[in-house]
Amino acid sequence: MTTYDLIVIGAGAVGENVADYAKRKGLSVALVEGELVGGECSYWACMPSKALLRSTAVVRAARAVDGAAQAVTGDVDVAAVLRRRDSFTSGWDDSGQADWVSGAGIDLIRGHATITGVKEVTVDGVVHTATHAVVAATGSTALLPDIPGLAGARPWTSREATSAKSIPQSLVVIGGGVVATEMATAYQGLGATVSLIARSGLLGGQEPFAGELVGDGLRELGVDLRLGVSPTSVVRTEHDTVEVTLDDGSTIVADEVLVATGRVPRTSDLGLENVGIEPGDWLQVDDTLLVHGTDWLYGVGDVNHRALLTHQGKYQARAAGEVIAARAQGTELSTAPWGTHVATADDAAVPQVTFTDPEVASVGLTAEAAGRRGLDVRVVDYDLASVAGSALHSDSYKGRARLVVDESRKVVVGATFVGPDVSDLLHAATIAVVGEVPIDRLWHAVPSYPTVSEVWLRLLDVYGRP
Repeated sequence: MTTYDLIVIGAGAVGENVADYAKRKGLSVALVEGELVGGECSYWACMPSKALLRSTAVVRAARAVDGAAQAVTGDVDVAAVLRRRDSFTSGWDDSGQADWVSGAGIDLIRGHATITGVKEVTVDGVVHTATHAVVAATGSTALLPDIPGLAGARPWTSREATSAKSIPQSLVVIGGGVVATEMATAYQGLGATVSLIARSGLLGGQEPFAGELVGDGLRELGVDLRLGVSPTSVVRTEHDTVEVTLDDGSTIVADEVLVATGRVPRTSDLGLENVGIEPGDWLQVDDTLLVHGTDWLYGVGDVNHRALLTHQGKYQARAAGEVIAARAQGTELSTAPWGTHVATADDAAVPQVTFTDPEVASVGLTAEAAGRRGLDVRVVDYDLASVAGSALHSDSYKGRARLVVDESRKVVVGATFVGPDVSDLLHAATIAVVGEVPIDRLWHAVPSYPTVSEVWLRLLDVYGRP
């Protein structure tokens, strides 16, 4: 076929979900992919990165509990960790995911896609036409900052860091965000000597205490943190090491350098100029994911810059697949906030976990962000280590919890937890934020004892009974 109801460009997790949900509604769908079906998350991001982190996290957790600590008598088996990582990427073989596409009744077209006209996509010289819509789900790629010598020093990005076949003796990380802190945690745990350079501190955009506690954790692991400084040059030496010079006059020499300073959209070679859209920019979309100024082009996932997270992109994809089908079939749309055909949660209810040691789990607005929106903000903090379940969880538990409350409505608009395994606390907070559950009602959501979740009761105690 060369004519479809819908053509989706990009067969990562986001594109797969758009295609799947539209197909379920009866549309004919083509999915175009120039690399591996499954995309960044499956092969170079979410899955391999967490596989690299998990083994060392388990060992550290055991060592933090008396009785279990005595059973830990050896070091992490790095070769086994890498083999386990490879198993989650299927050895970078996408045949299993390609089989899923076929089984779902979706046509897979391999090759580089170029939008050559309205509802027209050309793949390796073959023109394909969409009768209703085209979706750009091409994601993002690592930003390479303009540091003298960096491009020629063969730097790693997240792709090289998550797919490395061996662990270098030393690694310098440039950046202070999620990728930077997670990979510093992983590689230090796997035996590398890690230095991390972050001009603006760690985990900007999160509550300040999150970056502070993660910084403490990285130092305890042995990471050399260089905060408040910037690289002025990077050189690959004749000995095949990397020399990074900082603006405080110091230098760091390492085997490899990882750049994790942000993302840019994969739109520069998509052919957007052929339909009057500036290439290389993020796609501006409405809440139905429709690109501004068009009635046929959708931007879903990282490419629209609403929330650069796989789970949020998949959330957008479910809405996009449904709304494209509804528009194609002339059925009624549900586009009011929290409706079937909109991605309302992108605005102020985005959950995120950073798998460092300690973990950071957050959803919704920080106190600062809520204040910028003009909300009547009250901040409620609690020492997470003071909960009975935390003491049982680890003999050296350190952590902190925060709720951000909109006093005018008496609802939680943000929550942040920092501590071991706090990712398991996050979905309850996400439901509270998305559901706008009144504080008075939360008193009746009784946490089980003795679990770390009892922090919810302690936070309510600090807030005060109704």
